[in-house]
Amino acid sequence: MSLQAAMRKVPFNVLAPGVQAIRAELDAAVARVLDRGWFLMGPELEEFERQFAAYHGVDVQAVGVGSGTDALRIGLGALGIEAGDEVLVTANAGVPPTAAIVAAGARPVFCDVDPHTHTLDPDEIERHLSPRLKAVLLVHLYGHAAAMDPILERAHRHGLKVLEDCAQAHGARYRGRLVGTLGDAAAFSFYPTKNLGALGDAGAVISNAPGVIDRARLLRMYGWRTRYVSETHSTVSRMDEIQAAVLTAKLRRLDEWNARRMRIAKRYRANLDGVVDLPPADGVFHLFVVRTPHRDRLQAHLTEQGVGTDIHYPLPVHLQSPYAQYGDGPGSLPVTEQLARENFSLPLWAGIDAETQERVVDAVREALKVKVA
Repeated sequence: MSLQAAMRKVPFNVLAPGVQAIRAELDAAVARVLDRGWFLMGPELEEFERQFAAYHGVDVQAVGVGSGTDALRIGLGALGIEAGDEVLVTANAGVPPTAAIVAAGARPVFCDVDPHTHTLDPDEIERHLSPRLKAVLLVHLYGHAAAMDPILERAHRHGLKVLEDCAQAHGARYRGRLVGTLGDAAAFSFYPTKNLGALGDAGAVISNAPGVIDRARLLRMYGWRTRYVSETHSTVSRMDEIQAAVLTAKLRRLDEWNARRMRIAKRYRANLDGVVDLPPADGVFHLFVVRTPHRDRLQAHLTEQGVGTDIHYPLPVHLQSPYAQYGDGPGSLPVTEQLARENFSLPLWAGIDAETQERVVDAVREALKVKVA
């Protein structure tokens, strides 16, 4: 790397400026918790659950839990998924969805994705029907909504529950409707890098079905409705009061931050059109993921130029050793496997400026020898 490039590195993601921009609000939120001395299952959690539910609609209720993966596991349990049941899931969205299915005692059934949206191909539902298939766990990937209408039509026609994984899609919409409000239940992660991120791990389950919410609350903490008395087997997964207070402070900025991400993505799309395959124009752009058969050359060049990058995700879950037993091996998910060879994530955070983006664009064009029009 040249000295000039080393002095002008572009990180893949930056979290500190977003924290500093609302530092006074976050300090006040944390101070409230410390002053009160109530650290779990208290008023801050109740308030965040109320506000997060209200953000999604008048009939929605929310249950705060310890992580996004726990939200998926608890969401499956709340929908009645039991040991031995099968759950349809894509293999291109990282390990957590599959890990949650296994943790719930169910069996993942891997299916392929749409090559344009990178989300679950609705036609895959009927290709994988079996007496044991009970649910579809679909991921709104990279901030883009899955094709909910055809997915829901097929799933409900065959009596399948639908759990939305909204970890990468806070505030995203499908045909004007917020994701998380379309299926039978939804799971969110508030990992620090998410569009709505905590200062540690946290997650939530939401639903407009009171029975699902009641079950999720039981599964959140030992199956307790009455303290120390378990109604069902469960472990524990609680969102702590500090994370709840922080998320309440951040929630009011979510739409503003998403709007910034969309403007940033629009600049990328305008400057990289015809250079790489671009993601869909809609969505809240948790990540800006492009596609090129020259991915490895592109990543190596950007690294040399001091531009941070990532791959989401380099090895599909059905080819990873703990989960290969549930799949049919290499070649069984051709679109998924091709995307893993070609996908490439460019730097994007809510505060990235146009000059920094220009550096990234120039480096991409230089690597692929594409001149500016």
